[in-house]
Amino acid sequence: MSLRWRGTMSIWFGRLISVHAWITSKLGHYAPMPLRLFVGYGFMAHGYAKIAHGPEHFINILHAIGVPAPELMGWATILVELVGGLAVLVGAFVALASVPMAAILLTAIFSVHLPYGFSSIKLQGVTAAGAQFGPPGYEVDLLYLACLITLVLGGAGPFAVDSILARTRARRNKEIRAALVGQAGWISKDI
Repeated sequence: MSLRWRGTMSIWFGRLISVHAWITSKLGHYAPMPLRLFVGYGFMAHGYAKIAHGPEHFINILHAIGVPAPELMGWATILVELVGGLAVLVGAFVALASVPMAAILLTAIFSVHLPYGFSSIKLQGVTAAGAQFGPPGYEVDLLYLACLITLVLGGAGPFAVDSILARTRARRNKEIRAALVGQAGWISKDI
């Protein structure tokens, strides 16, 4: 009975691996899209929240935690979150936009979230008003960093401005090479 069960499980496992391989081959190049949408929207939402609640509140927080030039750094952070978030959302210049975005995340980890540990959700208790949470740790910042690194190393995906620019650049280079080869052939025939 045991051998028959193992054989059946082996067959099902093989089928599962085949289905996974098929799905990956057909849909794998779309994998960066949810990352782009999540990270881009997340950064833009944080930048917009800072504008909507008044940038002076965020600048005061930066001043309280000892950030040098808090007004300049506050506006720079808001700008990076809005513009960088939009760039990642549409897949434009992702590698370039990721550098200041990663710097913001690392700054947030080391200046704010590190003392509170890893977990971003710390349930303190439940009252009549609802769940009460403690200060967030650096978990979400690490997830954002992992997504940015994945997008930089793996590409922004098929419906990204970067992909469209790369295809246009490749087509133009191919036309230039063809023209050069054609000219070289024409010149060598005349000699």
